[in-house]
Order: sequence, then structure tokens, then C-alpha cells
Amino acid sequence: MENLKARIAYLEGLADGCEIDETSKEGRILVELIDVLGDLVEEIQSQQEDMDEYLDLLDEDLSDLEDYVYDEDEDDDFDLYDEDYDDLFYDEFEDSDLEVEE
Repeated sequence: MENLKARIAYLEGLADGCEIDETSKEGRILVELIDVLGDLVEEIQSQQEDMDEYLDLLDEDLSDLEDYVYDEDEDDDFDLYDEDYDDLFYDEFEDSDLEVEE
């Protein structure tokens, strides 16, 4: 982008150095074209800065989402097999439970 600004500045300097008559039809066209090119470069630069800012925000949001979905650190508290879970439904079986009372 800086290269474009430098080239526009060069064209402005060249137009001043060539002493283009701004009162002639050709002179007015050339000067106006140089001004329009300068305005276009500034607008493109502004749009590019806005786009960069938007992409940074989007990247942060995506990073947060990836952390939420793929983060394994938070899943360390969850075991697929919980030993205490079985205790809720089954008693410990002991040999004394087989003895029949008379």
C-alpha cells in the first residue's frame, strides 16, 4: 500500500515539475485523475484496515470456539468409567451372603 502512495506522490510531483497547465482540458483531466487515484488508494487502505480488524475479531471468536469444543484440559474431570457409579446399583457380594440361615 505504501508503494501505491509513493507512486501517487511521484505522479503529483511529476505533474508539478512538468508545469501542466491546469486551465487546459488535458491539464484538468490529468490533475483530476491523479487526485482520484490518491483518493482511491486512501479508501482501499481504510477498507483494508477495517478488514484486518474484522479478521482479528473473527480469529479471536474462532479461537474461543475451538477452545470450547476441542479443549481436552476441561475434560480431565470426566471418566468414562466411574467406580462410585456402580456402587449405587450393586452391593458388594461377600461369601457370607451365600450362607443360608435355618
